[in-house]
Order: sequence, then structure tokens, then C-alpha cells
Amino acid sequence: MSKMNDYIHDVFKWNKELRAFLESENVDENNELWQKMDRMIDIMEGIQNPLENHELFEIQNYVEELHSDMETYFAKRQELGSVYVTPPHVAAGNHTLPPLPYAYNALEPYISEEIMRIHHDKHHQSYVDGLNKAEKELQKARKSGDFSLVKHWSRELAFHGSGHYLHTIFWNNMMPKGGGKPSGSLLKAIEKYFGSFEAFKKQFTEAAKQVEGVGWAVLVWSPRAHHLEILQSERHMLLTQWDTIPLLVLDVWEHAYYLQYKNDRADYVKNWWNIVNWKDVEQRFMKASELKWKPF
Repeated sequence: MSKMNDYIHDVFKWNKELRAFLESENVDENNELWQKMDRMIDIMEGIQNPLENHELFEIQNYVEELHSDMETYFAKRQELGSVYVTPPHVAAGNHTLPPLPYAYNALEPYISEEIMRIHHDKHHQSYVDGLNKAEKELQKARKSGDFSLVKHWSRELAFHGSGHYLHTIFWNNMMPKGGGKPSGSLLKAIEKYFGSFEAFKKQFTEAAKQVEGVGWAVLVWSPRAHHLEILQSERHMLLTQWDTIPLLVLDVWEHAYYLQYKNDRADYVKNWWNIVNWKDVEQRFMKASELKWKPF
């Protein structure tokens, strides 16, 4: 089965899960969400092999629209004061690899198709597998009462879980024909704390370039301090801050760029700004900034 067929399979599965959730919510059959999901199925069932790029982009557009519509659905429920019903939680050991929100070659020339395939299908999948393994082993320990390996599996949980969650943010933080500057409240928050967008971009760039070994540069919202901050994280979880919410993340592990940029991390970081999905970052900031703890 080709990678594109894998993607279509994942979207079919996601559509089915959405349908099950909406049925559990007793959503009216005339709701536009049902119509969009039906339209998505019609498109996918009408696809002929090999899959054309325009067909793939059409499916991806529907996926993005449905993501946005579901967010609006939950927001309206809260505004109306109705009981907030969350989607089914992920049971221990049942995490899955999220599909990319664009084609593997969509970020070229800045990130090659080869890198995206290996990075998403191999590296990210390994973090999903590692997280599932750690959760299952800790679940066994709770049942048996034998915690002799809790130190090992807790470390595995931290490493693979952080890898999975950061990569899930990373894919959505990028888009074809991205770049530019953010807008609205996010831009104001950046200018307020960093002085200017240019100053923020310079600090984030240097943070990414100077990560020691492998890791990430991360723009976060601090609910305690009520402001943004730029952090580094070695590996996926070391030398960073707790009680913060990631908004924009940049992977500077060598597997993210070496096949294309060799050891020139600086050039990779410079080019990455051309594919930043500021709309996604703005949405994350809008939700994250609602959370404010008592400042200290």
C-alpha cells in the first residue's frame, strides 16, 4: 500500500470516529458537519489510482475545515452553557500516528519529500510506539504492584511521549506557502514581550541554532507569568520549563534536516520561517492565553 493510500485510510478512520462521536452527541442530522463528512467520503470513494495531487489537496482542505468546524462546535457548546462532552480519551497504549495535514512534498523546496516521509513515517511512528509501550508497561506495574522498573518506564514515557506530542504540534505549525508574520493578539503579545517581531524572530532563530546536541526551540505561553517565552529543549524534554504551553516548535534533531542541509542547521532554520503556519500558532495562542494562574 502506498503512503498516499495510508493517508486516505487514516482519514477514513478519522471520519468514522467523528461520526461515532457526533452520534453519541445526538447532533441533528441536518447539521452541516454531517454534510461535510459525507462529501469527504464521496470524494475519497471516487478517487482512482494513482491519486492525483489536486485530489489529495481537496481531501486535505476538507480535513482542515472539519478540524476547524469541530473546534467551533465545542466552543459554541460551552458558550450555550451545555454540558461539555469530550471526545473519547486515548486509553493507555492506544496512541496513533496523526496524518500529515498536507502532502509529503508540500513543504518543498524548504523541506524535502524524502525527509518528510522518513521523519513522519519512521521517526514519529517510533515515538508513538515507544509511548504506547511505556504506558502499557506502567499499566502492568499498577496491576501487579511491581514497580521495580518504574524509573526506566517513566523515562521512556517522558522521552517518547514528549517526542510524540511535539511532533504532532510541529506538523501543524507548518504549511505550504506559509511564513510572513502573525496577526492580531499574538502579534501584539510578541511585540509587547520581545519588543518587536524581528527581535522575537532573532531570539527564536538563535535558540534553535544553539540547542546543544539535539532538541527543539519552543515558543510557549506561561499561564503563571502571563506572557510568552522562548525555550530550548534538549532531546524532547530536558532543560525546559514546566507549567507552560507550547505554541510554536522547531525540531532541530539531525533527522529533521540532515539529508537536505547536511550539517548546516543555520540554513535549515533560516528557510523554515518560510513555511510557518501562523494561523495554527494564533489558534493555539488564543486557547492557551485563556489560562492564567495567579502570577508569582
